[in-house]
Amino acid sequence: MTWPSLAQFIVFLGLLLAITKPLGAYMANVFKGERTFPSRLLAPIEGAIYRICGIDPAVEQSWTAYAGATLLFGLVNFALFYALLRLQGHLPLNPNRFGTAHAPAGSVPMTPDLAFNTAVSFMTNTSWQSYPGELTLSYFAQMAGVAVQSFTSAAAGIAVAVAMIRAFVRERTDGIGNFWVDVTRSTLYVLLPLSFAGALILGSQGVIQTFAANRTVTTLEGGAQAIPMGPVASQESIKLVSSDGGGYFNANSAHPFENPTPLTNLIEMLLMLAVPAGMTYTFGRMVNDRRQGWTLFAVMAVLFAGGCLAVTLSEQSGNPILRAAGIDAKPGRGQPGGNMEGKETRFGVAGSALFSVAATASSDGAVNSSHDSFMPLSGLVQMFNLTSGEVIFGGVGTGLVSMLFMVVVTVFIAGLLVGRSPEYLGKKIEAREMKMVMLSYVATGAAILLFAGATFAITFPRASYWNPSSGLTEHLTNRGAHGLSEVLYANASAVATNGSAFAGLNANSPWFNLTLGLEMLIGRFLVIIPALAIAGSLVQKKRVAVTFGTMPTYGPLFAALLLGSIVLVTALTFFPALSLGPIAEHFLMNLGTTVR
Repeated sequence: MTWPSLAQFIVFLGLLLAITKPLGAYMANVFKGERTFPSRLLAPIEGAIYRICGIDPAVEQSWTAYAGATLLFGLVNFALFYALLRLQGHLPLNPNRFGTAHAPAGSVPMTPDLAFNTAVSFMTNTSWQSYPGELTLSYFAQMAGVAVQSFTSAAAGIAVAVAMIRAFVRERTDGIGNFWVDVTRSTLYVLLPLSFAGALILGSQGVIQTFAANRTVTTLEGGAQAIPMGPVASQESIKLVSSDGGGYFNANSAHPFENPTPLTNLIEMLLMLAVPAGMTYTFGRMVNDRRQGWTLFAVMAVLFAGGCLAVTLSEQSGNPILRAAGIDAKPGRGQPGGNMEGKETRFGVAGSALFSVAATASSDGAVNSSHDSFMPLSGLVQMFNLTSGEVIFGGVGTGLVSMLFMVVVTVFIAGLLVGRSPEYLGKKIEAREMKMVMLSYVATGAAILLFAGATFAITFPRASYWNPSSGLTEHLTNRGAHGLSEVLYANASAVATNGSAFAGLNANSPWFNLTLGLEMLIGRFLVIIPALAIAGSLVQKKRVAVTFGTMPTYGPLFAALLLGSIVLVTALTFFPALSLGPIAEHFLMNLGTTVR
């Protein structure tokens, strides 16, 4: 690993650590209903929203009412966005005339199955895109659809996390908060200020913001080239802050209009992880034990650091087949070295590797390079981040929820080992909580593996509805182990509500649009609903006093136990599939150099 790569990683981790406490403390004050510095400006707006919508902020909801509100909120958002996508040709701010008979050549029609996939994708905070944004969506669809969904889906995730935190603090009650109040405060006090500041910073560094139509320019060779335009800076910021990750352009953050410089690359990574990291401190502050929050942050940071080091080393080592052919790929004054395939020269190996881990660890899914072109072991790390269940920072809100699921599993295992009733923060962990956690794990793990297997097992007729132009497996540009990795990654990305992809897979077909959409719903709501059920159970329990026999759930020992549980659960579930994909590809690649 080169010194510049190591320095970049240390600077990034230091900046992330520096913003975690102040942002986390601010969010804790917001959700405890205390006044914060923007309250003078935002409190009247908050009150007006409650009056217009008929919401009484003093009314608490049970977990079933909270879950019902969450589902209703998602359903309405899906229906509105689906209608917008299907009708964008009749709506304003569409200078390129997408969705009409006069759409430009090369544009992608918004078919019913693609609209379903897209609406589910952004409603579930996944941002899986089976289409090039600059050739499919109007400016109105980008702003009133994609950008709005980024706010609403992220706010719902934060609300669920806050409700679960309250369950560890309260006792002998049914109320876990008010969903509508939590969503409003998440949007007004957290997402809007961060995205506004982020948009200003990105815009100042060259990210475009315009309503002009696509421009046609003459190239040096004398040909004509269309340059896509649009309101990018405003959408880029919220896509990162919300862990949504949907790119305005098909190239996502590899496009110079979205991510023009190494400085914006660093800012975008910080925006991705800011809220998920801050939520750990929010957790510690709200449960009145900051050590608990720092322990969760430490475990996330260790997993993140391990992934960054592994991917950077793998990419800087380069392709063994090229080395065996005598091609010098070592870093030097005249070349960056390593595996530069699919990477932008303005970011290099280090900036691309760090961004890829931040994107897959945070469930953001933004990319500044082609994950399909990474080395097999790098792809293994990316897929581990996805299949570990959003515990490495994860999405806004949902990342903390997933980590608390793993904490429940860890204290349950520890309780079995020492022969004591498992407890966490004074609340006994019993059969109901474990059933909900296992329901989530089994449903999400099975969805990844079963749908990935079905992709290869089911054969549809050519030129049918399910395969409009070719056989299903012909959507793969690669065969063998890497082809399996492409499909496995797509299914893991959908269930993890991540949205990134191995770009060698053409997923815009009815099979992938519908099945991946279903997996996104599973990955979102079979995490959120069990989490709220656990909150409903815990909030009714009395807090147990801490004694000398109580196992501490903070510090290095518990952190190591939690870390081991994450690795063990992920490996036991997905190791066979990963062995046939990236692990097999790694050994085949190195075996090829040995044979030669």
